[in-house]
Amino acid sequence: MDVFTQLWKAFADLPMVEAIALGGSRSTQVYDETSDYDLYIYCSSVPDEEMRKEILAKTCQYTEIGNHYWELEDDCTLKNGVDIDILYRNISDFTADLADVVEDGHARCGYTTCFWHNLLTCKLLYDPHKKLEKLKQRFDIPYPQTLKQAIIKQNMDLLTGKLPSYDKQMMKASRRGDWVSVNHRIAAYLASYFDVIFAVNELTHPGEKRMVSYAKEHASTLPVDFEENINSLLELAMAEPINLSKCLTQLHTNLKEIL
Repeated sequence: MDVFTQLWKAFADLPMVEAIALGGSRSTQVYDETSDYDLYIYCSSVPDEEMRKEILAKTCQYTEIGNHYWELEDDCTLKNGVDIDILYRNISDFTADLADVVEDGHARCGYTTCFWHNLLTCKLLYDPHKKLEKLKQRFDIPYPQTLKQAIIKQNMDLLTGKLPSYDKQMMKASRRGDWVSVNHRIAAYLASYFDVIFAVNELTHPGEKRMVSYAKEHASTLPVDFEENINSLLELAMAEPINLSKCLTQLHTNLKEIL
């Protein structure tokens, strides 16, 4: 038994664990032997640290227990040298969050459908009561039009046209030479920009990695000069404000054309 299988099977023996799934590139055919593992532990309550340490000590050469920068996770390196992120999710909370987005049509400020994408594309490793399989079936539905419109409306407002819009914040920061702030707002801008792109194409959001290549491969409708405009925005982060403004205007114009 390889060390990864040994690890997830040990978690499957814990009484509070409801299901286990593999996500990220390892859940598809697009990976190599150095690709990280993204392991999702769905549970009624999170296993305590001592339980987790005991399992990880047998399978990992390095561990960081209880990182909670985004979701609760243990970040480790397996004894075979491959990194693994182990994320712990309360299955009831996860279901409620999915329902709020997919069924109730509530948009987020970027990355709205990431959890939905994660559920639909994950590979089930352990699911004795079919809870995760039933969730997959429940949310394996056509892209809701109410959600699509909510994502477009909310995130387009954040891109431009409102007092707090990211383009206005970027230009203010650029004029005062606050490049850290410009960079911060560019990241938020692109999060909302891609939320619109994926919603227009009725695609679930794959997450923060490889968004350009994913959009080019899967989206049927993209703005004119899609990749070139994004590259220009990143290159002009510390340019003269007038050049940054022209780039933002072009991005907005081309995006609106596909709505």
